[in-house]
Amino acid sequence: MASYDVAVVGAGPGGYIAAIHAAQLGKKVIVIERKEIGGVCLNAGCIPSKSYLKHSHWALAAKEASRFGITMEIKEVDFPKLVQRKNRVVTTLQGGIKQLFKSNRITYVEGEASLTKEHQLQVDGKQIIAKDILLATGGYPFVPPIKEIDKVKYLTTDTFFQMTTLPQKLVIIGGGIIAVELAFAMQPLGVAVTLLEVAPDILLTEDEEARRIIKQKLQGMGITIKAGVKIKQVGSKEVQLNDVTYEFDQLLVATGRRANLELVKNAGIELEEGQRFVKVDQHYQTNIPHVYAIGDLIGGYQLAHAASAEGLSAVDAICGKKQAPVAQRYIPRCLYTDPEVASFGLNETQAVEKGFDVVVKSAPYASNGKAIASEETAGFVKIISEKKYHEILGAVIVGSNATEMIHTILSVAKAEGTVDELNDVIFAHPTLSELTGEVADALEKSY
Repeated sequence: MASYDVAVVGAGPGGYIAAIHAAQLGKKVIVIERKEIGGVCLNAGCIPSKSYLKHSHWALAAKEASRFGITMEIKEVDFPKLVQRKNRVVTTLQGGIKQLFKSNRITYVEGEASLTKEHQLQVDGKQIIAKDILLATGGYPFVPPIKEIDKVKYLTTDTFFQMTTLPQKLVIIGGGIIAVELAFAMQPLGVAVTLLEVAPDILLTEDEEARRIIKQKLQGMGITIKAGVKIKQVGSKEVQLNDVTYEFDQLLVATGRRANLELVKNAGIELEEGQRFVKVDQHYQTNIPHVYAIGDLIGGYQLAHAASAEGLSAVDAICGKKQAPVAQRYIPRCLYTDPEVASFGLNETQAVEKGFDVVVKSAPYASNGKAIASEETAGFVKIISEKKYHEILGAVIVGSNATEMIHTILSVAKAEGTVDELNDVIFAHPTLSELTGEVADALEKSY
């Protein structure tokens, strides 16, 4: 019977980051994964989607260049070759994780784990003892109870990247971040894309102004967006609404994810009131001593970097270095369309509801020299602040490089800096980041 200090169940970005951290703190570590190393993020999420989005950016760049005198023609799209590129990216990163495990002397086991008793796991009939156990089993695609859906061959976000033939007509049920990113990835390659959302609008988790800009871009690309729909039923080649039918040769159901709770339910681990997530304390420990849970299992933002941060915090607690839990307000949220969207913290409504004397300022990309020169004028930088202490409560950036630019504002906020400190930064010219300085200056003058 093998014995370890820490056993991590799940090798996604929460699990493998936590495992490496534990090993570097001197712990003997084993990682157990039932599917592929890297988890959903690496194999069927963040990385494959960004690879496909890069393909769409190439196609859009060629079209844009043709408008201004550099004529390019996309004669064909060799989709299998694009898939090969995606696979190469994934394989490279998988190899990197395996090498990190090896260099940190982490034991890696593929198999189905179950928690049999205190400090004991069973993996394919073999017993493993660990002083502490960290559960990072992630989630799975949620498929709503649509009539006839069980009789139709459809894709989910877990199987989408196994597709080897480029569809002519793609219908996506769902209007969240993943659905919108994949719509954006497919249309520039010549795919007719339709987004069907039962909610009143797509991207309801995003800033209202940001949502409007992204919708305009998607519609300008020729993507059909239908929100507030009622799906009557699904056929083998069509989605039937009450008043119209949309044909497809590929159907993607991208309606969110649910936590993988099989292991925790079988082990008697307590769930939160809604029974959708594992209940943990401020150090990510469950009701069972020495058993911890992170990532999609515990709710909050279901993001790779959130799970990684929680994993680091949980390992610190295991090692006696207890810290405050990961603050949700400092977790960046990103949408990798064109333009990009990035945000963190409170929006204006939330800030008002919390009693702050809110001050909000923004600056448009259309006023920025770098944006104008680069033909990237769609978007804005917005900072939500408050009048008394000039605290940065949140920010939203829509535009080129938004997912990189957000970290400047986030870093100042996380360091308990104020708008005043942000305004003291000298931003290089010409850069898109100058917009951040302009907003900070406008805020400081308005207090």
